[in-house]
Amino acid sequence: MPTRSRTTTTTATAVEEPESEAAQEDVQQLKFNEPLSWRAGKPIPLGELLNRLETLSKELRDIDQEDGSREAVTKIAKDLVAPNLISHKDKGVKAWTACCLVDILRLCAPDAPYTERQLKDIFTLFITSILPTLSDPLNAYNNQHVYVLQSLAQVKSIVLLTDIPSSDQLTLHIFNSFFDMLSGLSKSPSTEQIGKHVEHHMTEILVILVDEATSLPSEVVDIIVAQFLRIDPRALTAGSKGKKNGVTTVDERQSTLLLNELPPAYNMAKTVCNMCPEKMSRYVSQYFNEVILESSASATVEGIGKSRRSTNDWEEEDGLGGPTEEDMKELHKAHRLLRELWRASPAVLQNVIPQLETELSQENVQLRLLATETLGDIVSGIGASGPPIPVPMDPSAYPPTTLAEFPNLVSSNTILTLPGSPQSFSQAHPSAYSGFLSRRIDRSSVIRSVWTTAIGRIIMTSAGGVGLGQDEEKKLVAYLAEKLVDSDERVRISAIKAVEGFGYRDVILKLDAAGNINSYGSVIANLADRVRDKKHGVRTEAMKTLARLWGVAAGDIADENELVKNTLGFIPTRIFDACYINELDVNLLVDEVLHESLIPTSYPPLKSKGSKGPANGSQKSKDNQTNGDTELSDADKIRTERILVLAKDLEPKAKIAFFAVLARQSTAAHAMTALIDSCEKYNGGVMDENEASIKAKLARTIEWLSKSLPDAPRASADLWKFAKMHDRRAYQLVRFCMSPDSDHRTIVKAIRELTKRIESAPGSPAGLVDSLTPLLYRCSLLIYNKSHVPPIVQYSNTDEKGLGGIAHEFLKEISNRNPEVFKAHVKELCRSLEDKAPSAKKANEPGTVDTLKACAAFAQKYPAEVPKERKFLQTLISFAQHGTPPSAAKHAVTILMRTAERKELHAKELLQRAIKDFKFGSTNFLTHLATISQLSLLGPKDVMEKDSDSIIEIAINQTLLKVRKSASAKDPEWVDEPNLDPEAKAKLLALHILVNRLRSTSDAEMGKEIAPPVIQLLTTLIINNGELSKKKDTPASHKSRLRLLAAQLFLKLCSIKHYDTLLTPKDFNQLAFVAQDHQEEVRNAFISKLKKYLGQNKLPLRFYTIPFLLAFEPSVPLRESTVTWIRSKRQVFASQKLTHLEALVPRFLSLLAHHPDFSSADDVIEFANYIIFYLNPVATEENLGLIYYYAQRVKQTRDALNPEASENLYILSDLFQAVVRRYEEAQGWSMQAWPVTMTEKLRLPGGLFGKLPSHAEAQKIAEKTYLPEGVEDKLEELVRTSVRKSKAKKMRVKRKSIGEVNVGAPAKKKARSSSTKTLPIRKPKGPRTPRAKKNRASEIPSSERRTSSRVTGKEITYAESGSEDEVEEVEEVEEGGEGEDDEESEDEKSTSPLPAPVVTASAKKVNGKGKTKQKPKSAAVVDSDDEMSPPPDEDN
Repeated sequence: MPTRSRTTTTTATAVEEPESEAAQEDVQQLKFNEPLSWRAGKPIPLGELLNRLETLSKELRDIDQEDGSREAVTKIAKDLVAPNLISHKDKGVKAWTACCLVDILRLCAPDAPYTERQLKDIFTLFITSILPTLSDPLNAYNNQHVYVLQSLAQVKSIVLLTDIPSSDQLTLHIFNSFFDMLSGLSKSPSTEQIGKHVEHHMTEILVILVDEATSLPSEVVDIIVAQFLRIDPRALTAGSKGKKNGVTTVDERQSTLLLNELPPAYNMAKTVCNMCPEKMSRYVSQYFNEVILESSASATVEGIGKSRRSTNDWEEEDGLGGPTEEDMKELHKAHRLLRELWRASPAVLQNVIPQLETELSQENVQLRLLATETLGDIVSGIGASGPPIPVPMDPSAYPPTTLAEFPNLVSSNTILTLPGSPQSFSQAHPSAYSGFLSRRIDRSSVIRSVWTTAIGRIIMTSAGGVGLGQDEEKKLVAYLAEKLVDSDERVRISAIKAVEGFGYRDVILKLDAAGNINSYGSVIANLADRVRDKKHGVRTEAMKTLARLWGVAAGDIADENELVKNTLGFIPTRIFDACYINELDVNLLVDEVLHESLIPTSYPPLKSKGSKGPANGSQKSKDNQTNGDTELSDADKIRTERILVLAKDLEPKAKIAFFAVLARQSTAAHAMTALIDSCEKYNGGVMDENEASIKAKLARTIEWLSKSLPDAPRASADLWKFAKMHDRRAYQLVRFCMSPDSDHRTIVKAIRELTKRIESAPGSPAGLVDSLTPLLYRCSLLIYNKSHVPPIVQYSNTDEKGLGGIAHEFLKEISNRNPEVFKAHVKELCRSLEDKAPSAKKANEPGTVDTLKACAAFAQKYPAEVPKERKFLQTLISFAQHGTPPSAAKHAVTILMRTAERKELHAKELLQRAIKDFKFGSTNFLTHLATISQLSLLGPKDVMEKDSDSIIEIAINQTLLKVRKSASAKDPEWVDEPNLDPEAKAKLLALHILVNRLRSTSDAEMGKEIAPPVIQLLTTLIINNGELSKKKDTPASHKSRLRLLAAQLFLKLCSIKHYDTLLTPKDFNQLAFVAQDHQEEVRNAFISKLKKYLGQNKLPLRFYTIPFLLAFEPSVPLRESTVTWIRSKRQVFASQKLTHLEALVPRFLSLLAHHPDFSSADDVIEFANYIIFYLNPVATEENLGLIYYYAQRVKQTRDALNPEASENLYILSDLFQAVVRRYEEAQGWSMQAWPVTMTEKLRLPGGLFGKLPSHAEAQKIAEKTYLPEGVEDKLEELVRTSVRKSKAKKMRVKRKSIGEVNVGAPAKKKARSSSTKTLPIRKPKGPRTPRAKKNRASEIPSSERRTSSRVTGKEITYAESGSEDEVEEVEEVEEGGEGEDDEESEDEKSTSPLPAPVVTASAKKVNGKGKTKQKPKSAAVVDSDDEMSPPPDEDN
C-alpha cells in the first residue's frame, strides 16, 4: 500500500527510517514461524490454530513500535488477512486474529502493509465482529476485544478507516454500535455494566474519526445529535425525517421519571462535539439546514392546507399555508435538540443560532413560536428534559419556611432539569438575543405568551446560572411586569404563572427589587391588580398565586420581617377587596384560597414529616413542638396566630369583607341544615306521605343554595344527586361541620371523610365534590371555632406579638355573629372575669371589656348556659358599679339581667346605688350612667318606674342641660370617642337613658304617651346642631357628638313602628339633612348607621331617600360607597320584582322641595345634580318609564306640608322630567310608557301630598311649565357631561381590569374646574334667615364644600365609622380617582362582597322555621306617610 499522504499522521505512531545498518541489526526479529493458513480440505485443528494465534499475538504485543522490523511482519501480515482467519466461524479465532492485526497496524504505522481491499476486510472484522461484543463484559474473549479497542484508540489505527473507499457504512456501523452499547440498546445477554475505560476508548475512537474524516455521512451526524435527546422524557425520534434511525418511546405517564445523571451515550456525544467543535459545527449546521430550513420553507408555500390548524390559535394573518404535521414534529424535535446542544456544546451551534434568529421573523406564527420558545430556554440553560422543577411552596407546612432558610431547601431537580448555560448567550449572540427580546411586542398573543414564560425562566435561573447584570435584570423584570397588564388574557395568565414559578426567596429578592406593591407598574403591584381582572381565568391564577405566596411567607410576616411584610403583607387585603366585585365565581375563589392557602384546613399538620424538605419546612423547634409532632393544643394556638396575623394587616375595607365572609357562616349553616333535613325526609325519593310538599321544600332549598354558586344548573343537579344518594353518614358529617360543639380537628376530619366517602361511593356522580366543597367551606365553623377561643382570649390579654388588638376585634365579631362557640368555654371566660373584677380601689384591665361583651352576647342567646354562682354574680355587680370604661358596666348589666334568677333584686340594688347621691364628676359617675342606661332597657319595668323621676332628673337636668365646659374658639369640631372628655360622654349616656326607656316600653299606647318629650329633645338637638343650652356655650365637639347620636337614636326609635309614627314629615326632613352635616365624621357615621338598619329591613321605605342627598358629598369614599350600596339594593329589589327605589321619586322631590338650599327656580341647575345622582345607580332602560311617571304624578297634587310653597314641587317635577328625557337621550335608551293598568295602583304618600282643590286648577298646573327659559339647554349639557364621565370611568375601570395601562407612566392629574357651581355643606345655624346666595361659596372653605367637581388622583382614604356598633353592610369604594357617578362596570358589579342569596336580608329563609321580618309589597308607594315595615325584634 502506498504511503499515506495525510498530514495528520501522529507522532505516537511515526517510525523513523533506519539511519544505519547498525540500527537495522538491533531491530527485533519475529520468532513465530508456524503456518496460519491451510489448503482446502486440510484445516488446522481449532485448538492448534487458537494456540498459534495466541502465541503470535503475545509476541507481537511485546515488540515495541520502534524495535519492530517491517519486513519481519510482512509475511505474517499477509497470512492474517487470509479469508480462512478473518471469516472463521469460531469467535476465538476472530478475536485472536484481530489482536494480531491491530499489532501489525501498530508496528507498520504509518503505512499499513495491506491493500485497500484487505484493509476494508480487516476493519469489517473489527467493526462488525469484535467491537460489538464489548457490550458483554462476561464474554470469554472480552480481554482480546478490549485490547483491539484500546489499540485502535491509542495507536489511532482507526484513522485508516477514513482512507478506505466506500467506508461510510463501516463508519456508520461503528457509531451505531458504540452508542447502542452505552445506551443499553445492544442485544447483549449480559446485564454487566461496561467499564469506564472501555467507554473512554470508544469516545477516543469516535473523536479520531470525526477529526480525521474529510466528511461524515449525514446518518452519522444524525446518530451523534440524537444522543442529546436521550434525556428527553417525551417520545424520542433518533434521527431526522427519512433517515435510518430507530425510535424510542417513553410512556407519557413516566414523563417525570428523570435520570439522576447524564447517560453515557450523552456524555460520549458531548465529548465528541467539544473535542471537534469546528467540524461538528459544520455538520450540525447542515443537519439543521435539512430540518429547520426545509420545514420553514414549507410554511411559505401556498396550498399546503390539509394539515393546517382549523382553529384561530395561531392567528394566521397572512393566510399562507403552514408546515405539515410531519414537519412540525421534526421541528419540535430539532428545537428540543438545540436546547440540549447549547447546554452540552454551545460552540457547535455558532452557525445554527443565526438560522434560529431568522425564524423569529418568519410570517408563520408556528415557526416564530418555536423559535421564541427555544431561544428563551437556551438563554435560561433549559435542555430537552424541560424546565426546572420549582421548590414546592406549601402554605400548610409547619414550621413555616423563613426567607433565610429557603435557599437551603432540598430541590427535586436532577442534573437533567437543573438549568445550566456554559456561557452567556446575550454576549455570544447579541443579535439573536436582541431579536428574541423584540418578540415581547409580537402581534400574536400566543408568541407573547410563550415569550413571557421564557422571560420568567431567564430571571428565575439567572440566565442559566451565568448571571444577569443589574441593569439587564431590572429590564427583564420590567418586561415581565408589562406582560401582567397585556391586553390579551393568555399573556396575563402566562405572566402570572411565570411569577408562580419563582421561589419564595426569588420573589422577595428579585421581583421585589424592582418595586413592591406601592411602586407603580412593578411586578408585585401589577400581579395584585390582576385579582380584579375582567377575565375569571386571570383572576383565578392571580388570586391562587398570591394566596400561596402569603401562606408560605406567613411565618416571616408574623415575625415582623419588614422586607417580606412590605412585599407580601398586602395580599389578604387585595384578595378580600375582590369580594366587592360580587361575582359568584370570585366569591367561590375567595372561599377556596381562604381555606386552602391563607388559612389551610390542614394547618398545622398534627404530625409533621420527620425531616425538613421543601414540603414541610424546617425542623427548628417552634412553640411547643417536640420531635416533629404538634400537640393539639399547640396546633390550635398556631392556627389562631395565623388567623390573627392575616386579619391584623387588613385595611378597613378588606377587613369588613373578611368579617362579612365569616359572618355568612350562620346563614349558610341554616341553609345546609334545611338541606339535610329535607334530604332525610326525601329519603332518596321514597316517601310515604307529603311527597309533594317535601319535594317542593327540597327544591326551594336546592335552588337557594345553587344560586350562590357560579354554575347554578350544575350545582342544582349535583345537589339533587346528593339527595338521591341518601347517605345518612354524610348527613351526620355535614352536621359535624356546622355544630358549635365540634372542634377544628373534628370539622376537618369530617370534611375529609365526606369527600372520600362521596368519591368512593358506587355510582358517585362526577363533580358532586366540586359543588359540595364550597358549600361545606361556607357553612363550617373553621374560623369561628371553639378551638380558637382560648388562644384568642389569651392573645387579647397578653398582646403577644402585637395581636391583642385584632384578638379583641375577633372576640367582638364572635360574640355578635356566633356566640354559641363560646359554649364550651363560657365557664372559663366567666372565671377569668372573676379574677379581674374591679373594686372601689382597683380598676379592671381594659381587655376585660371584650370578654364581657362576648359573654353578654352569649348570655342573650343561651342564658341557661351562663354560670349563676354567687361569686360570678358578685363579679358582674362589681363591674356594674366600678367597671371602666362605661361599656363594661353596660355588658355586665346585660349578663346580669339575662341570667340572674333574682334580677329584680339585683336591678333594684344597682339602680339605688347608681342614683343615690348621684353627683356629676364623682368617682365612677360615668359607670353609674351606663348602668342606669342598660337597666332602663333590660331592667324590670316595675323597678324602673318607681325611680323614673330620679332617672329623668339625672339624665336631663343634671347632665344634658348643664354646660360645665364652656365653648372656646380653639375647640375642635370633632374628637374621637376615646379622647372625649367626661362631660361629653355623660351627655351621650344620658341620651341613651332616655331612648332606652322608650325602647323598653312594649305597650304602643304607653310608648306614645311618654315618647313626645324625648322626640322633641332629639329634634331640638338636630335642628340646633347639638345645642341645648340657652347660652349657646356648648363646645363644638360636644355638639357634633350630640347631634350625631340624636340622629342615630332617631333611627333606632323609628325601627319600632309606633315610634316612627311620631316622626312627622317635617322632622323627618330635618333628620335627613344630617346627611349633609358640615362635619364629615357626623355624615359618615349617620349614613353608616342608616345603611345598616335599611339593610336589616328595620326602617320604613321613606328612609331610602336620605342616601340620595349625598350628590355633593366631598368625601369620595363615603359618596362612592353609598352609590355602591344603592346599586346593591337596586339589584336585590329587581331580583324580587319590587319597585321600592322607583317609588321614592315623589318622596325625594318632596324632600328636595323643602331643602334649605332651595328657594326659587334659580336653584334648578344645582338641584339637577341630585336627580342625576339618583338616576345613575337606579335608572335602567326598563324602569325609566316608571320613574318618569312618578315625577309626572307630583304635579297632580299639592304640597301637604306647606301648600303655599307647592310651586317648588312643580318646579322640581318639571326639572325631574326634563332630566329624565335628557338622560334617556344621552344613554341611547328608549323609554317605555308605564302601563295604565299599573299606574292606577300607584298612589302618593298622603302625609306629603294633598289633593288639588279643583279640576281646573289641576289642568292649569299640568299645562304650565315652571322651568325658567334656557334651563333645558343647560340641562342637556349637564346630563351629557355626567353620562360621558360615567362611560369614561367605566372604560378606565375596564382597561384597568384587563391591564391596558402604560406601565411606568405617572398618573395624570386634572385640575379642579373653576366654573363648576358648588353647594355648601350645611353649617350650624340658628333661626333660619333668607340666604345670601352671592356669599355662599365664599363663606365656606373649599375643603368643606359639597361639589360635583373634585381633584382627580387624590388618594382614597377609608374613614372610620363614628358608630358604636359594627357596620354589617359591606361597602365599597370603587377604583378610580375622580369618583363620578358612573354606570355599573361590566367587570365589577359593585355590590356587597357576598353572593346575593347569602347577604340579602330580605331573602327568604330556607330552613322552614319562619319568614322574613318584612314582607315586601308589590310597590313601594302608600297613600299615607306613616306606612312602614312591621316592628323588628328587640335590639339591645
